[in-house]
Amino acid sequence: MPSAENTYGSKGLSLIVIGTNAGTSMDGVDMVRVHFTQEHPAAPLKMKLLNYGEEPMPQKLKRRVMKLIKDNATTPEEIAQVNMQLGENTGNAILKFAEREGFKLGTQGGKGEVDLIGGQGQTIWHLPLPELFEGDQERAHLDMAEIAVIAAQTGVTTLGNFRVGDMALGRQGCPLFAALDSLLLCHPTLNRAVQNIGGIANFSILPAGDVEGCYDFDTGPGNVFIDAAVRHFTNGELEYDRDGAMGAKGTVDQAIVDEMLATDYFTHDIPKTTDICKRMLAKGASPEDCVATITRITAQSLVEHYKRYGPPGGVDEIYMGGGGSYNPNIVNYLREQLPNTRITMIDEIGIPAGAKEALGFALMTLEAFVGRPLIVPQRVENREPGIIGQIQPGKNYFGAMKRVVGFWGEYPEEEVKCTTRMEVIPNEKFVQ
Repeated sequence: MPSAENTYGSKGLSLIVIGTNAGTSMDGVDMVRVHFTQEHPAAPLKMKLLNYGEEPMPQKLKRRVMKLIKDNATTPEEIAQVNMQLGENTGNAILKFAEREGFKLGTQGGKGEVDLIGGQGQTIWHLPLPELFEGDQERAHLDMAEIAVIAAQTGVTTLGNFRVGDMALGRQGCPLFAALDSLLLCHPTLNRAVQNIGGIANFSILPAGDVEGCYDFDTGPGNVFIDAAVRHFTNGELEYDRDGAMGAKGTVDQAIVDEMLATDYFTHDIPKTTDICKRMLAKGASPEDCVATITRITAQSLVEHYKRYGPPGGVDEIYMGGGGSYNPNIVNYLREQLPNTRITMIDEIGIPAGAKEALGFALMTLEAFVGRPLIVPQRVENREPGIIGQIQPGKNYFGAMKRVVGFWGEYPEEEVKCTTRMEVIPNEKFVQ
């Protein structure tokens, strides 16, 4: 019997979604497989994380993409080729993920065990605030990993271009995770934050008792400069500062840190590449000193953003994720500067630290395909809700769309709102 609340003939919703994320650090592709269910449109959305995995980016492709970005001089031919190559790389990563975790895709024979795929391609260009730059700049974003290639490789309907969609609505396209973070962690009495330290660092602030009161933004560099310095000083033998070992041996040049944090890029948005290492080495600093200083720039920028933009009364709890959350030189500085804040890993709630952004794209994929907007954060340029993302039909498109139609039944269009209630169904293999 349908519940009294369900008066529109909904058949319920059950979709399994793979979310992917290719971070700015270019370590590889993070992937999650998630089961979303909902009894009817007015019921809470339910989410269960089924699988999580990572697949490194091939070094040859990584070098090509990094050179394309660094040189900022390319051709239409190269752009077209890289877009296809990145799509193939993501498709291959998903195929390996499915084989390793033991589930089927639409091209692997029999009934597929994935309904949708969606995520972010590799960010090539992101400029939400051109007024901070010299010259004739315009708002623009480009991330590449052709979704038509992914859909063809997997047989699964694939979504992408979420950041472009957000920018088209007049917002900045980043970080895009406040909706997920608030649905996961908004608490009735505690002010919370979700801190991601990937290539770029960002956080979501979740005021107590207000799931739609969330706001998020990029705070500046996360690992991107640290990784670049480590690669430079080790001639590419190391990709990142594992456990903060290199930075821990160095001495921070606080004058450099303060100078960098005074620039517009840290008081407002993403920084540009600097000549920090050259300047420090010229003064007799060691490579370890450079890594320590660059790491402190990341850590101190986080603290200053919490103090400047945190909720009244401060943040009671911070949930950490992303590769930089494993760097003790960052985390210990946060604990030292925010002594009244409990700092823990997001793994505590059954979400692996490396999985959170891919999980965010899984939610965006679901909501775009179902036809619902996400929660619009506070403190953005335009708070008008809108559906973001573009769809590339796969072999399973008709069946998946038919289920969405059955879910909505006769539900009135004017009543379609963003999801504000979500229950997480624990998966024992991810619960600590």
